[in-house]
Amino acid sequence: MSANGHRGRGLVILGAALTWALAGCGADIAASPPVEPIAIHTEAPTRAPITVWSEAPTPAAPDAPAPTAPALSETTTAAVASPTPRTSAAPSRTPLPAAEPPIPKSSTAVPGTGTVLAQLAGIEVKGRAPKTGYDRDLFGSGWKDPDRNGCDARNDILRRDLRDTTAKPGTRGCVIATGVLRDPFTGRTIGFVRGQGTSTRVQIDHLVALSDAWQKGAQRMTAEQRLVFANDPLNLMAVDGPTNASKGDGDAATWLPPNKGFRCDYVARQTAVKAKHGLWMTPAERDAIQRVIATQCPGKKALGTAG
Repeated sequence: MSANGHRGRGLVILGAALTWALAGCGADIAASPPVEPIAIHTEAPTRAPITVWSEAPTPAAPDAPAPTAPALSETTTAAVASPTPRTSAAPSRTPLPAAEPPIPKSSTAVPGTGTVLAQLAGIEVKGRAPKTGYDRDLFGSGWKDPDRNGCDARNDILRRDLRDTTAKPGTRGCVIATGVLRDPFTGRTIGFVRGQGTSTRVQIDHLVALSDAWQKGAQRMTAEQRLVFANDPLNLMAVDGPTNASKGDGDAATWLPPNKGFRCDYVARQTAVKAKHGLWMTPAERDAIQRVIATQCPGKKALGTAG
C-alpha cells in the first residue's frame, strides 16, 4: 500500500475515535445525577417552599474541550404567607373585692307575735314629762290589799319570792317573820328576819319606779288607778335592799341589775307593766330594753298583763 493510502486510513480511524470520545463525553454529562435543591424554609414551616430553577446547562460543542459541569444556580423564594395574627394579651384587671355578706335584719324588725319585742313595739315612745308635783302619797299611803286576801301587798310578795318562810303568830299567816331570798338583782342568797334594823335587808322594789311612772303617764291616772299600780304584783319584787336603793327611780336606760342573767326578765317585766298601765317610754329607755332583749333573749314571750 502506498504512503497516501496509509495516511487516509489513519485519518478515518482518528475521526472515528474523536466521534466516540465526544459521544462518551456527552453521555457522561447526560448521566450526571441531578443536584438536589437546597430548601430554605420560612419562619412558618407549615407551607412548602417554592423552588425556582435557573436555566438548564447546554452541552458543550463537539469540537470544544469537555466543559466542567456548571453548578446549578438556585433561587428559593420563600412562600409568602399571611402572618399569623398575634393576639395582644388582655390588660390585667385587678379582681374586684368579694361582695360583703348582706347584713342580717335585726331581730326587732319583725317581732314575733306574743314576744316581749312585739309588746315593746306597741308602747308609745316620747320624752319624759316634768317631775313637778310628784309625791309618794299620790299612789296611796302604805301597802294595800289589792287581792283582798287579808294580807297587804308587801307580805304577799315576801311569801311569793322567799323560800322557807315563817309567819308571825296571830297574823293568820300574813306577816312574814323569816325567810331566805335568792336575790335576782345580785344573785346572792340573803336571809330575811323581820325586825328593826334587819327588815331593810330585803325590800320590795317597784320595777317601774313610782316617780318614773309619774313622769311617763301616771299624772293622767285617777287616784284609784295609781293605787292599783303601786300595789300590782306584776310590778313588785323582793330584792336586796342596798342594791334597790342604788337603783332609785332609774329606768332601763340608766340602771340595770348587776346580775346580767336576770336582765331579760327584768326588762320584760318593766315592758309588761308599762303595757298594762298605759305608760310610755323615752327613746333611750326603749332602745335599752330592745338591746337587752335582742341580744340575750329575742324570742322571749311577753308576760301576761291581765288582772
